[in-house]
Amino acid sequence: MSIKYRRKVITNAIGSSLKSICMEILERYEINFMEIGYEEDYVPFLLQSVPTYSVSAIVKKLKSLTVRELFLKHPGIKKELWGGSF
Repeated sequence: MSIKYRRKVITNAIGSSLKSICMEILERYEINFMEIGYEEDYVPFLLQSVPTYSVSAIVKKLKSLTVRELFLKHPGIKKELWGGSF
C-alpha cells in the first residue's frame, strides 16, 4: 500500500499505531498478518486469508479500516496529504 503522491508521512508513532490497528483487524476478520512493515511512504503487508475473500475485497477492507483509524488517532496526517486521502 503506497501513500498518495508518495508523501513521506509514516513515522515510528504512526507505524506502531498501524501495527496495533492491524492486530484489531486480525481479531475481527479472518485475515492473518504474517509481516507488517512500514517506510516513510510505503506500507508492505504479507497476509493470509480465507479463500472466500477476493484479493480486491481484502485490499479495500484493509485500506479503508486502517486509514480511518489512523486519521482518528493522528489527525495531522490529513493536513499533510492533499484532500485527506491515503
